[in-house]
Amino acid sequence: MPFPASHPALDRALSERGYAEPTPVQSAVLDAGPNEDGSGRDLLVSAQTGSGKTVAFGLALAPTLLGEAEKFAEFGAPVALVIAPTRELALQVSNELQWLYAQTGARIVSCVGGMDPKVERQALNRGCHIVVGTPGRLRDHVERGSLDLSTLKAVVLDEADEMLDMGFQEDLTFILDAAPAERRTLLFSATLARDIVQLAKTYQKNALRIDTVAGNASHADIEYKAIRVAPNEVELAVVNVLRYFEAPGALVFANTRERVKHLTSSLRERGFSVVGLSGELTQSQRSEALQALRDGHARVCVATDVAARGLDLPDLGLVIHAEIPVNKAGLLHRSGRTGRAGKKGVSVLLVSYTRRRKVELMLQSASINAEWSGPPSAEMILENDRKRMLADPVLTAPVEDEEVLALGRKLLETSTPEQVAAALIRLYQQKLPAPEDVFDDERMKRQQATGKNDKGQPDVPYTDFARGGDMTWYRINIGRDKNADPKWLMPTICRLGHVTKRDIGSIKIFERETKFEITQEMKAKFEAAIALGLEEGVKIDPAVAPGPSEKPVSRWDKKPAGDRPTGDRPERKPWTKREEGSDKPAWKPREDRPEGAKKPWVKRDDTAPAAEGKKPWVKREETGEKPAWKAREDRPQAEKKPWVKREDAAAPAAEGKKPWVKRTPNDPTPEGKKPWVKKPPVEGKTPWTPRSDAEAAPAAAGDKPWKGKPKGGDRPWAAKDARGKPAEARAPYKGKTPR
Repeated sequence: MPFPASHPALDRALSERGYAEPTPVQSAVLDAGPNEDGSGRDLLVSAQTGSGKTVAFGLALAPTLLGEAEKFAEFGAPVALVIAPTRELALQVSNELQWLYAQTGARIVSCVGGMDPKVERQALNRGCHIVVGTPGRLRDHVERGSLDLSTLKAVVLDEADEMLDMGFQEDLTFILDAAPAERRTLLFSATLARDIVQLAKTYQKNALRIDTVAGNASHADIEYKAIRVAPNEVELAVVNVLRYFEAPGALVFANTRERVKHLTSSLRERGFSVVGLSGELTQSQRSEALQALRDGHARVCVATDVAARGLDLPDLGLVIHAEIPVNKAGLLHRSGRTGRAGKKGVSVLLVSYTRRRKVELMLQSASINAEWSGPPSAEMILENDRKRMLADPVLTAPVEDEEVLALGRKLLETSTPEQVAAALIRLYQQKLPAPEDVFDDERMKRQQATGKNDKGQPDVPYTDFARGGDMTWYRINIGRDKNADPKWLMPTICRLGHVTKRDIGSIKIFERETKFEITQEMKAKFEAAIALGLEEGVKIDPAVAPGPSEKPVSRWDKKPAGDRPTGDRPERKPWTKREEGSDKPAWKPREDRPEGAKKPWVKRDDTAPAAEGKKPWVKREETGEKPAWKAREDRPQAEKKPWVKREDAAAPAAEGKKPWVKRTPNDPTPEGKKPWVKKPPVEGKTPWTPRSDAEAAPAAAGDKPWKGKPKGGDRPWAAKDARGKPAEARAPYKGKTPR
């Protein structure tokens, strides 16, 4: 059906733009009648992204802003305010309103973060009709007095649910409170959650609720595919999915900025024309990236969820979720970048084996039926390349250039048609990145069961590496003592070594380590991966195959001590109670030990002969003191002199050493040494003075004076303990003999 009449200038703009019939949300908004007093009605609209909301509220605002006038009056304070959650969406809305209101003489100003605020203030001071911006920057202009909201006739909140999720509720409340109460409020949201309904009740009057989301009808033009991948082959799967579908434009979503950087660099190295988009880029860099995608200079854009809302990218036929979105809303908004304006699109989720259940629940809650499959293989991609090349319009298009025809005839004279065709195929293939070899467990099981590959040809049977094969053994320092289990050891080895389940053979778990096999063809890749660094505390080294004596430890091997198998060891004799009446009973030789195996232990006495190579045992006198030093009989006296206490005067020095002498300031200085000099007092410190025994020296600030022991007294000087009590006031320690 044709567009309903809204405003002559806007109708002409729609016709020039090629709009033939309205979308469901545009029809519903235009059909909403005014209030009883004839004023424009508040609207609470639930619509998915890509449904034409910008044109819808642009048409709905025309009667309120223009009335019967053909054009706007002179510039002054704004009469309409549009609030969007992100910079990209705000700039996109501004561009849409520019062409829609181009014939009305409207001046539209954008106020978004990342742009120069001085330039925005100058534009606001010159006057405008419509302001489009993000909540934070708009509030900043209001607080600084640059943006006057007193003349507003309408306020539009686009993607209101996203703004609340991003924490802009306080900014929205501030802006809406500053706007006139008699304004018109249009609220657009993908979902009408409780907080959105509460916001509508607070700031809207008699709002008409329009719900254009009917189950999964809004995403009927999107084909969902869920692809199983190994955890370490997600990047390879992204390459194969891009090559398999060959969409004019593709958007790859990741969850973090670092992941965006890595994927962008990886795809660029493989030959893809790719740009990155994340929150850390400046506004000019983000605008350049989006413009490159719109112009066709870049075919792939790797982005975080900053590109998941509101962006309208033409010819975007493919969305890849390299990392699973956080929730259902994120999935819908990411996928909504494709399949817009009646065009078909594909949304691909790359699901690792460990995340499959979570994705199934997410798809079920979103009422999405996705087709599950393995990643596209290299053979499938090359087959699609052949079909696309043969169907290329270049081969069937008529050639009207005579110079080209003449050059073609000359080329056929010097080369055979087969050579020309082969050269054309090589040129075609050189432009395409090479597909990756990815693992698919379901495809492998199917080939094992049928013995044929995907083409129906006989396939090489899969080798059961656990029972033998060309393998290399490694060890990891995780064993049964750390509750090692194959269920989580297998994905750990795959993640650390960048291999798949197929590349791992036998796994033998021992008490303190685990040995496992890696295929010989993946040995180089595995060792290169672990050389880049492992997790803290994890160590992987090459190993030898477990020997016959190395028996793996199972969790079920932990049995009570009495039930443990003894193997070839002789059974232990039962415990026997020793004879009573003595501290230690005499040693008795074991009956099962040969007499000459080991001599029995004998208690030595003073006359016992010493063992060969040992000195005789000598009992010390029980006098309470250590015996005097005696020279060892087996050492010559000239080898070392006995220790002699030196006198203060001048004890005889050992041979080659000078005697110890106490130096004074008046003594001559020995050669090579500095003279003894009393150090000057340090500033701020009391000089050291020897204290007398009779009287106490003056105490330092904050300290108690030191009390020396009286002359001739037997009581030693007692320091105070931590509680401030003298040591002599404490009771003597009981329980140990004093030293």
